[in-house]
This record gives sequence, C-alpha cells and structure tokens, in this order.
Amino acid sequence: MMELMLDRRALLSRSAGAGALALLGGVPIALLAQDAGRGAGLEQLAQDFVAQRKAANMVIAMGQGQQPPVTIARGTLGFTSRTPVDADTLYRIYSMTKPVTAMAAMMLVDEGRIALNQPVADILPAFARLQVQKQPDGAITPDNLEPAIRPLTMRHLLTHTGGLGYSIVQQGPLSAAYRAKGLVPALVSRVQTPDSFAGTPAASLEVFADNLATVPLVYQPGERWSYSVGLDLMGRVIEVVTGTPFDRFLQDRIFDPCGMTSTGFRVAAEDAVRFTDNYLIVGGTLVPIDLASNSIYLDQPPFPFGGAGLVSSARDYDRFLQMILGLGQIDDRRVMSEAAVRLATSNLLPGTLAQDGGFAGGAMGYGAGGLVGLGEQAGLYGWSGAAGTIGFVHFGLDLRASLYSQYMPGTHYGLQEQFLAEVARSARLSPA
Repeated sequence: MMELMLDRRALLSRSAGAGALALLGGVPIALLAQDAGRGAGLEQLAQDFVAQRKAANMVIAMGQGQQPPVTIARGTLGFTSRTPVDADTLYRIYSMTKPVTAMAAMMLVDEGRIALNQPVADILPAFARLQVQKQPDGAITPDNLEPAIRPLTMRHLLTHTGGLGYSIVQQGPLSAAYRAKGLVPALVSRVQTPDSFAGTPAASLEVFADNLATVPLVYQPGERWSYSVGLDLMGRVIEVVTGTPFDRFLQDRIFDPCGMTSTGFRVAAEDAVRFTDNYLIVGGTLVPIDLASNSIYLDQPPFPFGGAGLVSSARDYDRFLQMILGLGQIDDRRVMSEAAVRLATSNLLPGTLAQDGGFAGGAMGYGAGGLVGLGEQAGLYGWSGAAGTIGFVHFGLDLRASLYSQYMPGTHYGLQEQFLAEVARSARLSPA
C-alpha cells in the first residue's frame, strides 16, 4: 500500500506533469498522423501496452486544427470483455475534468461576472476569515493555526495556489478532517478503497463548500502551488453566480455547444455497454475496482465533482480540445471568446508565489486548470487523469491529442510520458 500511495503522490505532483508535457518542446509545426506511417509509433505503443496486459485497452485521438481526429483503439472494455474499445468508449477521466470546470469559470470572467483577483468570499461569505496551518499537515489545534494574510481568490482556485487541501495529497489530521466532512475528490468504487479515496461525499455542492470553509488551509493563499479541491469549490462559485446548477451550466455552455454527447457525471444504464472497467494495481497485479456492470458511476453522484468527476469518450474530449484549439470556436460555432481562451491558457500563477512555491524559473506555468508552456514550450496547455488518461493542445503545432486507458494509479507505467515522447518523436518526422 505504501508503494501505491507514493505513486499517487507522484501523479499529483507538478513536476511529473510538467516533465511529461515538456517533452513536446521544440517540435516543428506539423502533424504526424495525417500521413501514412507517421502514427506507427503510437499504434505500436497502444498495441504493446494491451498485448503486455498492462491494461485492457487504450484509445488515442489526435487532430490538426479543426480537422476530424485520427483515432487509434486497441483492446476491450475489460479483461473479461469481448467488446472492442473505440472513439465512443466511456472512460473515467478524473482530473481531466479540471480544465472543463476552469473553462466554464473563464466564461464568467470574460463576461465580467467574476474576476480573477476577486475574493471567493464575495460570492461565498463563509470563506472570509480563513485559518492556515503553521505546520502543513500538522495538528488542527489553535497553536498550529494563524489567520490568512490575504484573501482566497478566484485565481487561486483556478491555479491550485489557494492553500486548500486534497484528501489524496494531505496526510494526518487534515486528511482525516477532509474525509470526515465529505471533502472527497471523486467517487471511485462501491468496494473498500484506500484511505486517500475513502469517505462519504457531502450531500450537495453547497454542503461541500460550507464544510470546506471550516477546515484550515494547508498554506497561506497565493504562496505555494499545491494540488487541491480548488476546482470543486469553483463549481459552487459558478452555480451561485449563475443561479444554475453547476452540472446544468456545463451542459448548456460547454457540452451541448461542443457536441459532447457522451460526457457527464453519471453513466446512463443504457450506456454501460460502452463503459470501461477500472482496475487498481496492487503488487503489480491489476485488480478490478469498478466494473462497468455495477459501477458507482451508474448512480447519481451526491454532487458534481468539478475536479475529478466526469466520464467522457475520446471523441467527446477531442471536441473540447478542438474548441480550445479553435480559440473558442468549433464547427463555426462560438463557445467561448478568443480572449477568454487565450487568458485561460496563459500563465495565471499569482505574483505572490514563494521562491520555493513551485514553478519558479521553470519551463512550465499554470493556467486555468492545466499546465501551460513557457518560453520554448509556449503554446502548450493540458492536464492528465488519475486512471491513465491525458489530453492537451499545442497552439504552435496546431495540434490536439489525448490518450485513454483505465487503471490506477495512472503513473504506474509512465504511460503518459511515453505517449508524449512518441507524439514529439512522430511530429519531428513531419516537415516543418
């Protein structure tokens, strides 16, 4: 179990994601898969991964500009299934939900309904007088608490710099407090899960936000990058500001306009036939943790998890990435303004970050819910998920790409890094 926990923490670290996405640096402007042979390495990656039974399946989707995607699919819905996966197979995308929630928030920024540097307490007054741990992950006692020196802002929520915690990251008393108050990041399984995913979720997004306001911050707002429930809290901000349930807002403003017909926080019973099984790696063995036929995703979740709750398909998420790559437009339909997309995919980290607060002097920054490239890496925006998924756009390459498999922890095999390295290698085969 200790090995599993270390892998989870590696998944959530900024350096792991940055190192993977940075592999695309310096690639000339072109796309591999439109010409014969240039996607061979990616096809081999998928074939080998499934043949070696590292996972039951893999789907890769890639597209240039606004062109239809090229899809590579190998394997079946699960190790005991005979149904092959394809572009419409459903995957738990976990933290790839974060860019979706973040883009929804950036729509409101663009419309002047919230502002990046606006205190969250303007919308949710319970966050007005926050306490901060002096010793992170230490005791939740008066002698280890001090007042926040600056307000928690919308920018902080979007960039994981607000000092909020995460039950899959924090340890000790704070992790226990998150679980006790229903501040869990996602639903994983009906069976017993490791402590970091345990706990009964709060009864609603409103209760989630209210409970979160009673728990101390891990760090002072604006001083450190620390993976958090910031995007989950943003879901509550969105529904209060708009007067619309968060999941309804996503449906109306992103999913429907983008033509994402298979994305949501619940899998309908009739769609279970195209839903993958999910596996947990224990001692090198893949153990089924959430079978599609009895998945916890078949139930209505207690609230929409804006940080890690969505199920989607390669076809659907590619539509989302296509909209971003189109600077807010897809199929001649404007979903977001160009200004909103450009701002969302720029470096939004606050200027108050401490020298040791993450990202200092690196090639990567952080935008709205995802990593962004700086300097030679400019043009890159994306994020990955806990069960072996990743999706990104590269404006300089006019490229969008995503990969889907289904096992936890997603960092166990280094698949995301292998995928990005192969994308970079293949793209270098194309003429500039």
